[in-house]
Amino acid sequence: MKMRILALALSLGMLGLSSTELLASAAKNKAALQELQGFVGNWKGSGSTKLVPGPRDKFWEEKISWGWKFKGEDCWMTVTFAGGKFLEKAELRYLADKKKYQLTGTTPEGKKLSFEGSLEDDKLVLERIDPATKDIQRIRINTAAEGIRLIYVVERKSKGSSLWRSEFASQQTKEGESLARTEKGPECVVSGGRGTSTVSYMGETFYICCSGCADAFRENPKKYVDEFKAKKKKK
Repeated sequence: MKMRILALALSLGMLGLSSTELLASAAKNKAALQELQGFVGNWKGSGSTKLVPGPRDKFWEEKISWGWKFKGEDCWMTVTFAGGKFLEKAELRYLADKKKYQLTGTTPEGKKLSFEGSLEDDKLVLERIDPATKDIQRIRINTAAEGIRLIYVVERKSKGSSLWRSEFASQQTKEGESLARTEKGPECVVSGGRGTSTVSYMGETFYICCSGCADAFRENPKKYVDEFKAKKKKK
């Protein structure tokens, strides 16, 4: 753990930040991303060019999978869109200096897109300006039905216009969940989200929410167990 903090401090020392400040910044980043913990998991549903497609509108099957990634004290979220027509994969980070979320993704054609935004009324709203057309492209993502439903919408607005037009939309249901579920469930030892599978350390069993958290736990189980138990004592 000490070597990890030292390496992080040395690599970012040019920024003039102390190890304490770096750890505080990393904690803020994680806390901001934890606001989106409800996205984590595997989702299955259909996509279309409209949120409520008509009988003649095309639609397709789509699976969306959200998870965590950790590298040292840094963390971010990853998402894949199996069968998606807009993005194929993306990473979501929190930019503490801007107090903004940043989604950087790759389209099925291999084009890189970057969006920035914030949480608005429990919705993650991200925007980018198309350099070719100067249109504003917007992504809106939120959960519904007590976290069992995920709604994902991509819209575009022409420069100087106030009218948004739908480009892509997807409504997903979390795999393995029921709309009747009301219990909160166990807590992930790494991210604090809803645990869905177990890991063990020193004869004790803990829960994790995704493969990224499982990888982080295996790399340094003592760190996460100590933090988890310390947090529990404060409650």
